[in-house]
Amino acid sequence: MKKIILLLALTIGFTLNSNAQQDKSKRASPPDSVSVTTGSGVTISIHYSRPYLKGRDLATLTPPGKVWRTGANEATTFEINKDVKVNGKKLPAGKYSLYTIPGENQSTIIFNKTWEQWGTQYDQKNDVLRVDAPTSLGNPTVEQFTITADDTGEVNLLWGEAILSFKVE
Repeated sequence: MKKIILLLALTIGFTLNSNAQQDKSKRASPPDSVSVTTGSGVTISIHYSRPYLKGRDLATLTPPGKVWRTGANEATTFEINKDVKVNGKKLPAGKYSLYTIPGENQSTIIFNKTWEQWGTQYDQKNDVLRVDAPTSLGNPTVEQFTITADDTGEVNLLWGEAILSFKVE
């Protein structure tokens, strides 16, 4: 009987601990999402995690010329319900992981077909599309990484003083 009670207590404790660990809102880089339907009927849904600068240098966190996971934790996902053009290049309807290669004046946005993974598991052979995106500076500084999208199809990645923009049509 003692063994059954001990086993039951361990099972309940494990279940409670597992449920607590699944509350992603308690993470240091909590999840967020943005969803919009454009005037042309394209629904854009982006799910990502939002790291903070916390006094750190953005160039250290997102080194220029190196692939960055565009957020934190699991891979950022970018989903569209129709075939579109992103900055003039074709992207079929579907769900993708989103990566970035930051640059001083221009960055590269990468749409990768492997989306259900941890963000650091990038494999270039699974890239579906790469587009150039202008890098500009904004004011005020954005402490927590943020993605915005509007009904014109304009998508912005904002962190620190950096603003990367691309257009979905």
